[in-house]
Amino acid sequence: MKRFLTLGRLSVLFFSIFGLMIAGVFVFQRYWMEPGERCEAEGKWYDIESRICAQPISIAEITGRPIGVSRAEASAEKNKELVEIENRLTAEKRARDAATAAERVRVEAIRQQ
Repeated sequence: MKRFLTLGRLSVLFFSIFGLMIAGVFVFQRYWMEPGERCEAEGKWYDIESRICAQPISIAEITGRPIGVSRAEASAEKNKELVEIENRLTAEKRARDAATAAERVRVEAIRQQ
């Protein structure tokens, strides 16, 4: 009975598969891993699935609050600013109302003369 795979054919098959696997490792390294390493060396984030190198954005840039300040602290500070603005506007309205009342009294006094 003849053997289907002789030792020579088996070694050729083994080395062919081994060569393809080595080539696959080099392709993977070249096209997926090296761009990621370059990207991370620049301080960016690399997504291996989509092969996208992206610039990370600080949450402080998005929200406008300083680094190290919690959401509650920033909210309390903004609320404090809003209360101060409301108080200032209320004081200005009172001053306008007082000036209007004084002007009415002055005009009424002029009319009665």
